[in-house]
Amino acid sequence: MKIIISGGGTGGHIFPAIAIANSLKALQNVEILFVGANGRMEMEKVPQAGFVIKGLNIAGIQRSFSFSSIKKNLLFPFKLISSLLEAKKIVKDFKPNIVVGVGGYASGPVLWAAQNQGIPTLIQEQNSFAGITNKLLARRASKICVAYQGMEKYFPKEKIIITGNPVRKDILETEFVKLAGCVHFKLNPELKTILVIGGSLGAKTINEAIENDTEKLKKSGVQLIWQTGKNFNTSIQNPKFNILPFIKEMHWAYACADVVISRAGALSISELALVGKPAILVPSPNVSEDHQTKNALALVEINAAIMVKDSDAKAHLVDTVLTLLTNIDQCNMLKNNILQMGKPQAAEQIAKEIFDLTL
Repeated sequence: MKIIISGGGTGGHIFPAIAIANSLKALQNVEILFVGANGRMEMEKVPQAGFVIKGLNIAGIQRSFSFSSIKKNLLFPFKLISSLLEAKKIVKDFKPNIVVGVGGYASGPVLWAAQNQGIPTLIQEQNSFAGITNKLLARRASKICVAYQGMEKYFPKEKIIITGNPVRKDILETEFVKLAGCVHFKLNPELKTILVIGGSLGAKTINEAIENDTEKLKKSGVQLIWQTGKNFNTSIQNPKFNILPFIKEMHWAYACADVVISRAGALSISELALVGKPAILVPSPNVSEDHQTKNALALVEINAAIMVKDSDAKAHLVDTVLTLLTNIDQCNMLKNNILQMGKPQAAEQIAKEIFDLTL
């Protein structure tokens, strides 16, 4: 059986795609081809996971009004046409039994090509708000796997299957013992620990909010595991602060965290739901159709997380997290409510839905 998985751009698309691919291989003998966007992180991460990937010359619409953004937008129609033609050739040559789209620049052209060739397609929508591309593709998709209730606002109800979002295998397999995590990061298990993550590339606003209120954090006596991203440098030095450009051992970071500060990407929320951590979400304003705010609000409405707007982060983020750490009842409520959203078998369920379409 041959399967194409298309999409990427961020860890929120790539890691679920790899989790699905691993589950497909575990269930059946399959040949999997990934299709991503040239220059994006999937072109590195997918081969590292042991899969073959081909790249399209595709990019998204730039939302700023700088000269370079305007220039890129002028090239967009040409890149789109080129990618549609290349995607058509890839699908025709590989002859897949089914094509899976996980979101990201490459997903649209590849699913479009497959649908035009009469090949079954499955969409995996991670967010609580569907993007334009997936809404357009949904009309001819065979199935749509989602993580949130109420997605019939965007997709045909009869095609929707609530599976949750697939996550990295180590998140599922680790026994979340705080002592083990603290030993790994050389922290004191008796002290409260805040985990700060801004996604795989970091988050400028979150970083600046933490850096600006460093003295307040020091005086509180808390410990910090802080993923800054590779492009943010800080001169802060403190034995209680573990500052890293990228946290490879995320399972251990979750294990010793009492509260997590995070962006509101779909993958981050899915991981938080599985590990059951009280979370303060700071949605990124630099994403399509503000979908991270919608993700965060979906949790806030059921008392499963706290949201701090990106524009308010520098003024209120540190005070909010320090207040939460002292409120045991609220931490327990957030933990119990977010745990209800966890779906540890998401990757396996999606894999089975994929195979069902080929019968």
